[in-house]
Amino acid sequence: MSKPIEAIGIIKESRSDENRTPLVPEHIKKLKSKYPYLNIVVQPSKKRCFSDDEYKSKGAIINEDLSDCSIIFGVKEIDTRVLMNNKTYIFFSHTYKLNKETLNNAQGTPGMDKKELLKSVLEKKIKLIDYENIRDKNSSRYLGFGRFAGIVGCYNTLNLCLELFNKQPLARAHRINSYERLISNLKNLYFPNMKVLVTGDGRVAKGVIEVLKQTNIKEISKEKFQNDNLDNPVFCNLETKDYVVSNLNKEFDLNHFIKYPKEYKSCALQYLERADVFISAHYWDPASPKIFNQNDLKNLNDLKVVGDITCDVDGSVPTTIRSSTIDKPNFYIDRDTFKETVDEGLAIMAVDNLPSELPRDSSREFGDGIVSEVIPYIFNEDDGRILNATITQNGSFLEKYNYLNDYIKTT
Repeated sequence: MSKPIEAIGIIKESRSDENRTPLVPEHIKKLKSKYPYLNIVVQPSKKRCFSDDEYKSKGAIINEDLSDCSIIFGVKEIDTRVLMNNKTYIFFSHTYKLNKETLNNAQGTPGMDKKELLKSVLEKKIKLIDYENIRDKNSSRYLGFGRFAGIVGCYNTLNLCLELFNKQPLARAHRINSYERLISNLKNLYFPNMKVLVTGDGRVAKGVIEVLKQTNIKEISKEKFQNDNLDNPVFCNLETKDYVVSNLNKEFDLNHFIKYPKEYKSCALQYLERADVFISAHYWDPASPKIFNQNDLKNLNDLKVVGDITCDVDGSVPTTIRSSTIDKPNFYIDRDTFKETVDEGLAIMAVDNLPSELPRDSSREFGDGIVSEVIPYIFNEDDGRILNATITQNGSFLEKYNYLNDYIKTT
């Protein structure tokens, strides 16, 4: 008889408003079928989007104790108090972007100190693997919640527009808790004349466009977007090549931009000046140019709503002075002072865990990626994707992430 594979675990999330899961019950059944000797232990949770009984019915072991699990999967950062020594943890740590200049700007669990998290991981000799860096040779991510971040972020932004236009807003996405119903609601809605600008060309942007195409808001080219004489609601999607240009006036090359982002500047202002609504759905690196600066806001007289799905506080979209929550997704800022106001000014939607509003749908899609693109490469020969995403091991940062040593030493 073959030697059993060690158990893997699914931890209950530390964040109070996080109800997603890395693997859904149907994934347990698939894994048990493919790996007959694999035990999958699920920590019980009352807030998880799938019940303990649903997991148990598909072959999972429900147990608070994950000490027999060599590999533990989560979604968001894990509370340092429950991290166990010498385990392998896989979750979104939101740490790889950190440096001296971005001490407190990484998105993630409010109140969770990234420095404390990294120090605890090192002290406990944890092998930390970050989903965000499990990528192919072209640096494309194998898995993510991006599509559903785009879907919910677009829905929330359009809902905010309805409020500003004094129209009846739709039911909140987390109340609906169904992608099909969300789309059905939008299809029957009429949006008045407005110009929506979307930045990005990845999963998030595709999710935004997927939703917009179900509305009466029609897509137009960037050239037509700059025409003021439009008599119907429209949107324009700027890909990376459309909103950044080389400082040396070189022809745009995406691979070069990824490697040398500091050699580029934003050219989005000419489009933002024509926009009523801006939906930020692009990936941003701290070394990349900001989409616009605080001073630029003086020229954006038509801009009424910013839906920042990227949600990097003080990142590429300077109006995101803080992240918002599922319960309170919107806030307003004064255009001159950039201070938060009560109910007037520039309207901002900046929820940092948007896929949690459609947790069952988004978890199912995310888990599909874990089953096909992660677990086989953990159990069998790694083609480099897992090693590339491994931040710490045996009490040290791996060479690629050595720069984080400087971060944890800062005060």
